[in-house]
Amino acid sequence: MTSLSDRQAMARALQLADRGRYSTSPNPRVGCVVTRSGQLVAEGWHQRAGEGHAEVNALAQLDDATGCTVYVTLEPCSHFGRTPPCAQALINAGVTRVVIATGDPNPLVAGRGVAMLREANIDVECGLLEEESRALNRGFIRRIAGGRPWVTAKSAMSLDGRTAMANGQSQWITGPEARADVQRLRAQSCAIVSGVDTVIDDDAAFTVRPDSFRSPLADYQGGIWRQPLRVIVDSQLRTPPGAKLFSGGGDVLIATVSDHGAKAAALQAAGAEIQRLPADDRGRVCLESLLQHLAERACNELMLEAGATLTGAFLQAGLIDDWFVYVAPCMLGSEARGLAALPLQNMADKQRIEIIDGRAIGGDWRWHCRPKVVDAEVEQN
Repeated sequence: MTSLSDRQAMARALQLADRGRYSTSPNPRVGCVVTRSGQLVAEGWHQRAGEGHAEVNALAQLDDATGCTVYVTLEPCSHFGRTPPCAQALINAGVTRVVIATGDPNPLVAGRGVAMLREANIDVECGLLEEESRALNRGFIRRIAGGRPWVTAKSAMSLDGRTAMANGQSQWITGPEARADVQRLRAQSCAIVSGVDTVIDDDAAFTVRPDSFRSPLADYQGGIWRQPLRVIVDSQLRTPPGAKLFSGGGDVLIATVSDHGAKAAALQAAGAEIQRLPADDRGRVCLESLLQHLAERACNELMLEAGATLTGAFLQAGLIDDWFVYVAPCMLGSEARGLAALPLQNMADKQRIEIIDGRAIGGDWRWHCRPKVVDAEVEQN
């Protein structure tokens, strides 16, 4: 049975896990706290894929962990990957009690870590602050359990619901604080997805610029991270080979249905990877196939930064999990472009939006929305 001190220790473990928000992918974010007689004696978190897991990093601070209680935000692994199994490390350390926030959906673990600990006569308790742990790793859980990344869309609009002028100009609707907040969202994403029209109109690099927002990376990771994969949905290979996209650093993937060899060769020469995917019933890239492909590339979290057409297509397909809409106190006029292209005719067809949170970001407002109810097995909060 858990106590207040147990909850405090697990809350601290979750704080530690959050430090890996920008750097652990494709691995989950995990934190660990070790106590002896109710006193904290060690703590650690998983800092970067391929390096020590949270439990190992915490145990490394102790000469002797015999009799200790360990709090960990995700079930300890039970298999050899790039690192040895953490469950065995806990057994070897001689701990007597392990409190786990939530199980690991990875089929290589999925209860085996708990079983290993119990077979070694370690007292194991599960479920403490489970919702918080699952929310922190919803992308990892969605990829493993649902076969696609967690999709977060970002849009910026005026008070009259417009995202760009009729000629495509959109820089800048929002102020510097809102744009810095977008950088934070980008930094925790494995991939950024946009459409070819946005590339043509804005010539954006879609990169993370760490100097534009206050980042925990400077404190916890020595400033080292990976740029997200930039993914352009371009059914007919209209992306200009000279786009800024190819000079911003990081990898670029062009998702297409075209087999135009000359266009593909020019984009490959510019540095792009070309991925041909199945077409939908309109001859465009099938978005479900795109998400499946990105999941196979171990993308946990995807950020959609696109215009009305692609945003509307994701909405229609029910593929947006979170939507951050930044609203600027300005008007762009009736001829400007709308937020999302949705072919709705009747009030009964309206797209319902759940508002999760609203707050001021500098001189703008940010609305955190959910366009649909997400899968219960992926998120419980």
